[in-house]
Amino acid sequence: MRVLVVSDSHGRVGELQKAYEKVKPELILHLGDSQLHLSELSELFGCEVIGVRGNCDYDTRLPKTQEVTIGSHKVFMTHGHLYDVGFDLFTLVDAAKEHGCDVALFGHTHVPELLTMEGVTVCNPGSIAQPRQQGHEYTYAVIDVDPVGDLHFKHMCL
Repeated sequence: MRVLVVSDSHGRVGELQKAYEKVKPELILHLGDSQLHLSELSELFGCEVIGVRGNCDYDTRLPKTQEVTIGSHKVFMTHGHLYDVGFDLFTLVDAAKEHGCDVALFGHTHVPELLTMEGVTVCNPGSIAQPRQQGHEYTYAVIDVDPVGDLHFKHMCL
């Protein structure tokens, strides 16, 4: 299974389309600030899109957090602004652990990250539309699930 992880697209469907075409995922996880209806994205791409609400999203039907199982791992999804991710990741990691998750996905900072803290794999795909890291490349993440259910993460650039 292949999962496309995006965040902070801020209404830019063209960039999402480019990432989708490169990855050909079976599932898309959007970590907020899509500023689009996820049902429309699901129709457009022909696969399930699961998302959370960011600080720039006005669709109150989107949850602030969400847990999903991918392979043999439980994943905590959030935008990040409610967990002070611009300051540090300890609150986010604690929340993931409280929900029984060993993976935490977040956005908000527009900067790609991948690390392990206290047994939790923490991944920010960066921004597919408004990058803030050095070089300002549009980024997203891909999770490949192997046959035994292990997750393999990588960051990609458009």
